[in-house]
Amino acid sequence: MKQKYLAATAFAILSASIGILWAADHIDAPAITGTSSDITDVYAFQSPENNANMVFVINTQGLLDPTASASAAFDENVMLQVNIDNTGDFVEDLVIQAVFKDGNVYAYGPVRPSVTGSMGVVETKATVTSAKISQYGQAPSIGNKAGIKVFAGPRDDPFFFDLVAYKNVLAGTAPGFNNPGADTFAGTNVLSVVVEVPKSMLGAAATLNTWAVTKRKV
Repeated sequence: MKQKYLAATAFAILSASIGILWAADHIDAPAITGTSSDITDVYAFQSPENNANMVFVINTQGLLDPTASASAAFDENVMLQVNIDNTGDFVEDLVIQAVFKDGNVYAYGPVRPSVTGSMGVVETKATVTSAKISQYGQAPSIGNKAGIKVFAGPRDDPFFFDLVAYKNVLAGTAPGFNNPGADTFAGTNVLSVVVEVPKSMLGAAATLNTWAVTKRKV
């Protein structure tokens, strides 16, 4: 029997099949802030090394300082899932799932899900690509199978945001942002999962709606 997972949090973006789009949400969801279910960023972009591939990134557990990064770990009871809508109805037609076990990441898909919405199951009949979870300060471990690549581990938070300037603008004490600004997230890390897949596995649509969720085992 497949283990069921229930959605813990969702983070939505609209992604074209070329170029890059992203969205971010740091410590803004009270129910899961600071937990292993907390998504900080989602990215979807064409691979810079192979324009026939798409890259999907889910970052979690934001604001890790370097002293906490070495001990930070993915939760084996939480599944990370990229949902992909290639028909324009905002229902996932394909999913890419990442689960964690004994120091490894296992990426399933892209595959048509047997369950949609808040509930989910690991699609064990899909292609599975695995890799050792990379350790902080060490060379990355990248799994590769059937043209699909996967990475999981700590990385510097790539999102740039000047929180002080933002608050000053809202308060009316500053007319706008400085150029360059001050990156509030500089020096902090996230736990990141990166999956690269051939576009041919995503259908023929010119535009994809993609969003990410974390689902906790029930």
